[in-house]
Amino acid sequence: MLIDQQHVVTELYAISNVPTVIWVDEDDRIVRPNGVAFGTDTVTAFTGIEAKPHLDLIRRWVIEGIEPETGHVEVEDLSEDEVLARLHFRIAAHARRRGDDATAARHFARAGELAPHDWTIRRATLPLIGDDPFGATFFAMYQEWEEAGRPYHGIPGEQAGV
Repeated sequence: MLIDQQHVVTELYAISNVPTVIWVDEDDRIVRPNGVAFGTDTVTAFTGIEAKPHLDLIRRWVIEGIEPETGHVEVEDLSEDEVLARLHFRIAAHARRRGDDATAARHFARAGELAPHDWTIRRATLPLIGDDPFGATFFAMYQEWEEAGRPYHGIPGEQAGV
C-alpha cells in the first residue's frame, strides 16, 4: 500500500482513480497495469466490484507464478489538460500548505475544470478545502463520472477480475 501525498506515482503511471492497484514484480516489471480493485467487499454495494476475483488472481500469481491475463491493456498517457490539471493541483496544495487559501482555491478549481473526472485531483481536493471526501460533493462528482461513462486510465473495474 502506498500513500502518494505528492501525486508522483499518479503522474508516472497516469492514475486517475483511487484506490487503484498496480502489480509490480521483484524485478520492477509491471505485471498488471493499474486497475480498479479492492481488498475487501466493503464498497461492493456502491461500486459493484467484488474483491474475490482480484484476490484470487493475486493468490495465483504469488503462489503459482501465473500472471493475470489483462489483454495487454496499455494505459493511455494523460491528456494535455490532465497534465495541466495536475500542475494546478500541485500549485494549489503548495499554496494551501503556505496558508494562501485564495490562491489554493483558484488552482484547485482550475484543476477540477481541466480534469473533471480525475479522482486523484477532484476527490483529493475535498478534504484540503474542508469538504467531506465522502459527502454530497463526492456523490455529485460520482454521478457526473457515471454519466460520462466512467472514464478511467487503466483496467476498468468490470475487467479487474478477468
